[in-house]
Amino acid sequence: MSDSTAPAADIDLAQVPFTDLIREMLKRIGEDPDREGLVRTPERVERSFEFLTSGYGRTAADAIGDGVFEERHRNMILVRDIEMYSMCEHHMLPFFGRVHVAYIPDGEIIGLSKAARLVEVFSRRLQVQERLTEQIAEALWDAIAPHGVGVVVEASHLCMMMRGVEKQNSKTITSAMRGAFLESLATREEFLRLCHAPTN
Repeated sequence: MSDSTAPAADIDLAQVPFTDLIREMLKRIGEDPDREGLVRTPERVERSFEFLTSGYGRTAADAIGDGVFEERHRNMILVRDIEMYSMCEHHMLPFFGRVHVAYIPDGEIIGLSKAARLVEVFSRRLQVQERLTEQIAEALWDAIAPHGVGVVVEASHLCMMMRGVEKQNSKTITSAMRGAFLESLATREEFLRLCHAPTN
């Protein structure tokens, strides 16, 4: 798949249409971009990438919007099992799983759907799971200044499942804690217990 006639560093690809780049990629892996099944593939890939990387065009503020409300509730709020799909920045292969987002408010809460929207903003980018976890926690921490924030991400990575070590049953778990979740063992343990409690 490598090409010894790689373009010189001074060639500007910025003006080359995305679809032409995909056609060239198809050629380089040994395919015929003009065969029936692939004729419209470059356009499909372009639309797919626009969606899968749409997080670059959005911010945490966009995701939360006006969904912040004054509320005197002072106990933990947890939104668990948020579906997450992202793409590994090292191989541009998908990783996917679940995100659990919790916080202890200090006068303000966010609409329940906003936690899922925060996940979308950061997962729809080329990512590593560790950074994704931290970005979600930091965004919520900055948005409403709660007493604490806890985020856990559980994901399977196709870069490990389809290639490399080819371990189909492996799962990566990352966490990010702020405030009370970091300072209080009891709070942290409650959060982790609730994340994995049976749903039935």
